[in-house]
Amino acid sequence: MTDSLRSFFTIMESQRGIVVQGTPKLDLDLYIQNYRGRTRFDRLFLIGRTSQTLCVDALKAAVAEAKRGRDVRRYQAAVESLHMAAPSEPEAVFDQQWIDHTEMSNRADTHRLEAELKGYKNNLIKESIRMGNEDLGKHYESIGDLNKAMDAYTRMRPDISTPKHIVDVGKHLVRVSLQRREWAMAAINVNKMAGNLSADDEKALQPYLKVLHGIALLGQGKYHEAALSFLQTDPAIPNTSYDEVASPNDVAIYGALLALASMDRKDLQLKVLDNAKFRAFLELEPHIRRAVTQFVNGRYSACLAILESYRADYLLDVYLQSHVEKIYEEIRSKCIVQYLIPFSCVTLESMNEAFAAPGQSIEMELVDMIRSGTLQARYNAIDKLVTTVSADARLALQLKALATAKSYQREAVESIRRMSLVAADLEVKGQRKFPGGQINLGQANDGQLVGASIP
Repeated sequence: MTDSLRSFFTIMESQRGIVVQGTPKLDLDLYIQNYRGRTRFDRLFLIGRTSQTLCVDALKAAVAEAKRGRDVRRYQAAVESLHMAAPSEPEAVFDQQWIDHTEMSNRADTHRLEAELKGYKNNLIKESIRMGNEDLGKHYESIGDLNKAMDAYTRMRPDISTPKHIVDVGKHLVRVSLQRREWAMAAINVNKMAGNLSADDEKALQPYLKVLHGIALLGQGKYHEAALSFLQTDPAIPNTSYDEVASPNDVAIYGALLALASMDRKDLQLKVLDNAKFRAFLELEPHIRRAVTQFVNGRYSACLAILESYRADYLLDVYLQSHVEKIYEEIRSKCIVQYLIPFSCVTLESMNEAFAAPGQSIEMELVDMIRSGTLQARYNAIDKLVTTVSADARLALQLKALATAKSYQREAVESIRRMSLVAADLEVKGQRKFPGGQINLGQANDGQLVGASIP
């Protein structure tokens, strides 16, 4: 590693960035061919700022990708990073002529599209206004002004007239929301799209809706719901509807990893390995299928070894990177818990053989799991024994019965209250609107209307 490259990653670490020292298994050229649109630059730039092995190649590809677009700030960021990592590369020097020409072209197009939209609004032509906002939104998105792009796409909604327009607006909003890392907003827009589609349109867009909804849920840390969304993706429909965001290989990895982190062995067998639809995705990533199979078969150390060998690859993924540590921790905790289930007492030595790295011990990890309640066991630090604690079935049954009784009591009280209101003829009928205000109407005992005016 050169001094400039070492200095570059020292800066990345100081900025709390993730640095991958190991050699990933992915082929950069084949990997990036699975995507189109702005996600290509996002992925190349992330790899360049994360992987010590692929840094220079990824940043050079990011510079070339930026120059194929119109986002000057992306180009400048890629060149600056490449100049820090490999200042001797030809691409590490700003192409000022390209910057000036692109900025001038962007300003001219912005002025032209805004003038056209203003003319459409003066003429009150709804279809032209919708198309004008769409063109302006695409332009703002292409030059990297995502806030204005979101505003332009949102202004399309009042002029929608067909189901196709609903789909188009939804796709624009979801795509920009994901770029801005607004996961909740992306999920809301996906749900809006799904709720306004016909049966045929929903079937055609099923992979798009499932994949993007899964990514939005992953961003929010809702691993179980995200896993279910990925596992329901239909592989029969081409991925051209979602390749601006993810690839079929990503669907396999996201779905299987999140399922391992959030599902038990029975669900993994039923919803992952026996899932005919998802099996087509798993064939693209055989290693992740082997990992799930090893977990289901009780070979937990083999499962963890497979996942550990691909950790570097997952840390280079634009959506997985910030979740890899937590996902791996949850999978490892599940493996340890499942390993102890058949035994009443296990030696620390055997636990180390199954889960610890050579020359290390998982003693403190077990203590932390017991203290947090993740592992129901006791640890004897003198004899180095882990003793599982069986659940008190009688206590659990009593607590369940008590909760059921309290639920019945609450329902009975609410029913009696409701019956008393009806018997006293005090049931609220609703609201009626009158000129000058709004009146809440009810009924007194004599049947006459009573209420209060609300301005």
